[in-house]
Order: sequence, then C-alpha cells, then structure tokens
Amino acid sequence: MGLLGLEDPSRVSAGGIGVEAGPAARALPRTWLLNETGIVVSLAALVCLLHFLCIGRYGYFRDELYYAACGEHLAWGYVDQAPLIAVIARFTRWLLGDSLFALRFFPVLSAGVKVLLAGWMARELGGGRFAQSLAATTVFFAPVYLSFDSFFSMNAFEPVFWMLCAAMTMRIAGEGNERLWLLFGVVAGLGSLNKHSMLFFGSGILVGLFLTPQRHFLREKWIWLGGLVAFAIVLPNILWEARYDWPTFQILRTVAHTKNAPVSPLQFILQQALLVHPLTAPVWLGGLYFFLRRREGKAYRFLGWAYLVVLAEMLVLKGKIYYLAPAYPMLLAAGAVWIEQQIRVHNWDWMKPAILAPLVVGGIIAAPLAMPLLPVEAMAKYSQFWDVEKVEVEYHERAKLPQLYADMFGWPEQVALLARVYHSLPPEEQAKCALFASNYGQAGAIDYFGPALGLPKAISNHNNYFLWGPRNYTGEVVIAIGFQLEELRPLFRQINLAATTFHSYAMPDENNLPIYICRQPKISLQKAWPSLKAYK
Repeated sequence: MGLLGLEDPSRVSAGGIGVEAGPAARALPRTWLLNETGIVVSLAALVCLLHFLCIGRYGYFRDELYYAACGEHLAWGYVDQAPLIAVIARFTRWLLGDSLFALRFFPVLSAGVKVLLAGWMARELGGGRFAQSLAATTVFFAPVYLSFDSFFSMNAFEPVFWMLCAAMTMRIAGEGNERLWLLFGVVAGLGSLNKHSMLFFGSGILVGLFLTPQRHFLREKWIWLGGLVAFAIVLPNILWEARYDWPTFQILRTVAHTKNAPVSPLQFILQQALLVHPLTAPVWLGGLYFFLRRREGKAYRFLGWAYLVVLAEMLVLKGKIYYLAPAYPMLLAAGAVWIEQQIRVHNWDWMKPAILAPLVVGGIIAAPLAMPLLPVEAMAKYSQFWDVEKVEVEYHERAKLPQLYADMFGWPEQVALLARVYHSLPPEEQAKCALFASNYGQAGAIDYFGPALGLPKAISNHNNYFLWGPRNYTGEVVIAIGFQLEELRPLFRQINLAATTFHSYAMPDENNLPIYICRQPKISLQKAWPSLKAYK
C-alpha cells in the first residue's frame, strides 16, 4: 500500500486494483507529486492558497492596525511586544501597500513554512512518505495555526522560529555538526525579537540537554557561542526595556491580574488538544512518547524534555493556553514517525487511510471556526451550532461572532463617523484638534484609515501610544472616542456628545462608543500626559 492506503501504482491496471502491471508500467518513475517531497510541498502550497482565498472575506483585525502604527514608529522595543513585528509591518507596507492582502501576505507564507518544517522534521527523525505526509497534514489542519496565519501578528511567525531551532537541534544531535549552534543563535535571537516567548523555548532546550546524554553539547564552546550570538541580537531590545523602566514586565503583571482568565493546570493541559485538534492528540502524545521513551528517539530526548519544561513554565506563570502552541509541530512530526513505525512492524497498511481520513474530515469541520472561510452570517450560525463562546452585544441583539472575528469588524465605520465629527468643526478648530482614542485599536484604525479621510494622526494613552505622547497638541480642542464622561471631566470644562458608534458584528467594548468634542481644558495635554498612562 502507498500513501493513504492506496495501492502501489505499479499494481493498478485498466481491469481493476491489485492486478500486476507489465514491465513497462513498473519501470515508469513515480511522479514527483507522489513522493515525500512532492506531497509535503503540495500541502504547503495548498494551505497558502486556502489562506490567500480567504484574505478579504472579513476586515482588519484590531492588532493588525496597531502593528501598522508601530511600523511608523520603529524602535528597539514596544510596551506590549518585541520589535520585529513593526519592522515586518513597515517592510510589508513599503513593498506591497496597505491592502489586507499586503498586510497578511507574510503570515500566509508562514503557514506553508510550518507545513514544510513538519515534513522535514519527520524525515530528519527517520520517517518515510507516510510519516512526512501525516506530520504535514496535522499541521495543515491544526486550528491554532489556521487561526494564527489568517491575520498579521507575531503569533504567525512564532512557531516558525521555534521549529527552525528544533530542526537545527535535530540535525546537530543526528550528525554532530556543532557549528550549527551559531545559526541556532541567529534564529533564536531573531525569534526573541519577534516574541519574547522564544526565551521559554530556549530555556527548555537547555534544561532538556542537561537532563539527557546530550549534555555533552554543554561542555563544548559552540553552544555558548551561539548563545552569545542570540544575546547580541537581543541586547538592543533589553537596553530599550531598561531605558523605559521595563514596560513589558509592567504590562505582563497587569494582564495577569485583569485579562488572563483563570485556568486550572488540568484545564490548561486538556485544552491543548483543542488547539491542535482533538483527533491529533494521539499523534503529538505519541511524539512525546517517541522522544522520551523510544530507542529511536534517544538522540532527540532533550526535545521531549524541552516541551515538558515549557509546559511547566506556562503552568507556573499562568500563561495563556495558546502560549505552548509553537511547540507542537515537532511533537506531531515525532508522533507521525512513531505511528509509521508501528504500521510497518505490524504490517498495518490499512491504518494509513483509517488515520488520515478522520484527520482530514475533522480538520475541514473545524477550519471555519479557525479562519474566515464562511460568509459572516453563516459563520455566526456555524459558531453557535458548535457552541463556540459567543460575544454579547449590549444593544438590539445578541450575537454573533467569536472574539477573533468580532475584532475584524467596525474599524473603518468607526473612523468614518469620527471623520464626520471632525469635519463638522470650523477650519480653525480642525487645525488644532487632537483625536484622542481610549485604546490602541481605535488609535490604530484612525492612523490607518484616517489619512484618506483627511484626519490627523491619533493620540492615545494606551500602551505604546502613551510613549509616543500627545504630539504637539495642547488640548484646546479634542475629539475623544471610547472614554466615559468621568474620565474626561478632570481634563475639560466643556464636553459635548457628538455621535455614538455601532456595528452589529463588532466586539461589545467597541460598540456604542461615545464620541465627544472637548473644549476648555483644565490642564494642558502636555502636563496631564504622565498621569494618563494606561498599560493594559
């Protein structure tokens, strides 16, 4: 049997399956699309095509607008993120423009890279065609990756950096080429500039090496030289953090007490299966078993320990459930190799389609919940059918979308309404009017869509917008969006409601937002600004 349990092509004839073909047919080379590389590459291309087809179905995600704004203020750090995402945003807009397609182009490519890496790691671990195909398929349909790769964020690139590092350690452990630790340092350093969580995976690998026979690498110079390379790459970000009083730690403390929903250790572990799809749980658990217990995985045992170390770190620090998601491609690859070995030993070729078919069907069922495949009304009904946690809109109706999708609606309309209020002012007031947003989503939307509507850049006291300050505005005339009256009264004597936003699919906290025109400041924005900081 071949891939998916199909019979060898040399045994298929016009008369039916299982008839020995003639010598000429047996001599025909296997087509490229049916060999290991062809299958994995085809799956990688297919997942990219799927994402490209869905790019314009919904709108801009809140954080995408913020990252684009950060790209206009390049720095070695930001309050709530590492600096690389802003560089990518700046480069993307310079290269491809401001469309959704442009902004999401590189995340889509990262989806294909994840699939390729899964197949490559399965091959590196000794897997054949079925193992490589199974690994690539599980990563293809993993809901967490379909979700991450459908919009622009550092989460799309994070698994690529983690798994590039894992792939290099596999090659180092398998072939002994310790100079690869230098390249490992480059990738780990860049991964840390993409998202600081790279440090968790790096610490997991170090502990894993210490706990296994591969600790001999720790006695050689190359791994420490690689560590120095990574440190040199990350050092400017560390210096930026120190200069601004470690704002990332400030916001992490705040988020831990206000945003992160409490989850028990058991819930955290069980919900990992939902991230990668419940039907793939036997595969990645088999991968953990392969690394920790199988003789064939002994050389790579440190990767199994690395996963457990990062899991323990997340449990102790009460991290969000998806923080462990970048580690699963290596477990899926190892699990696919272990399953292939069992099939070969027991001559269970019939299990190949029995394993792959449910994974594909289950992945297709879950995909609309992870990426914008369906029209929005159909998506609302589909998510309700599967009892996905709904967003309640405190207005005419309940509904309709999970947060990921709800945060893709309402931003252009919000800015258009703000523009109508702004252009209702006399020209002399427009010239000195500040657009004051209560959070980075609103401010990012103003900065992204506003120029085409004749709006100035926004100011906000939220996260990195706070560091960018009130620009040159004094506060004589301010249009404030998203603030409550009690927040504005200490700053202004005259506050008039000008409009109220609404979008039926938007998040509740972005609906029914008041837009106020504020005049007669009690204190200038410049003097008030230090007291307005909101890191959250």
